[in-house]
Amino acid sequence: MSLIPRSTNINPNEKFDTIIIGLGPAAYSAALYAARYMLKTLVIGETPGGQLTEAGEVDDYLGLIGVQASEMIKLFNAHVEKYKVPVLMDRVESFRREGEEYVVKTKRKGEFRASTLIVAVGTKRRKLNVPGENEFTGRGVSYCSVCDAPLFKNKPVVVVGGGNSALDGAELLSRYATKVYLVHRRDEFRAQPIIVKLVKEKPNVELILNSVVKEIKGDKLVRKVVVQNLKTGEIREIDANGIFVEIGFEPPTEFAKINGLEVDEQGYIKVDEWTRTNLPGVFAAGDCTDKWIGFRQVATSTAMGAVAAHSAYNYLNERKGKT
Repeated sequence: MSLIPRSTNINPNEKFDTIIIGLGPAAYSAALYAARYMLKTLVIGETPGGQLTEAGEVDDYLGLIGVQASEMIKLFNAHVEKYKVPVLMDRVESFRREGEEYVVKTKRKGEFRASTLIVAVGTKRRKLNVPGENEFTGRGVSYCSVCDAPLFKNKPVVVVGGGNSALDGAELLSRYATKVYLVHRRDEFRAQPIIVKLVKEKPNVELILNSVVKEIKGDKLVRKVVVQNLKTGEIREIDANGIFVEIGFEPPTEFAKINGLEVDEQGYIKVDEWTRTNLPGVFAAGDCTDKWIGFRQVATSTAMGAVAAHSAYNYLNERKGKT
């Protein structure tokens, strides 16, 4: 097993020890550990950083204090680049097993072969799709209450959603924010009753039910959130410096289905404690898996990426010992 130089001129059908599918924190971590295990590694992904690109300041990753997400991505990339791991900017459409190898088909660059695969394709956060959302992402619009709550100390914020993530977020934010407006399109919550009760008892939390967000306004940062009552049609402008969109994720169900990966009832890839999937030699890490749902963090993704690389290394050694 040998390390290959970083290069954009990667030959189709070239054989690798492992191919990492994805380019978020889990993928970067897997690439780092695979390189340190001296595995011939290729990373294929479309967006460096994955969902991290939607974040602003990150202050919950040990050792990096108040770092901008864009800078964090650069640090991840530089660490992997140090080990000369090639990164191919492309989309993996599918993979198939041929004998003891996997053939990975990309959208533009052809096919690549590997003995093992690490799937780290992440998820997509569901968005509101309202005016101002994209404009203010990272400037007041957040998709992770756990990540960004401390950034809104002594400020009014809006939380959108009715599930566990939204209620947990509202509870956490109530400890930091002066006021938390919890907007939900229905009159009942889907979250666990105990957390609903806890949130309702918070004096600085106001429930805005049967309502949806129509627009997010601001200048350089979020300043107002426009909400409409679905029953009366009444429009209300809420003064807020932040809005936390906690309406769930879109798991990679279709990608998993196409490639024969077993998923749970929600569509997340099922893995064991060593990130093994139902396919031999295929591992999965990060947000795309069924682990730690409800606590999706950079730290948990990088941890899983490291474990996946370790498992791939052990798998190759075990198979080598049998021949």
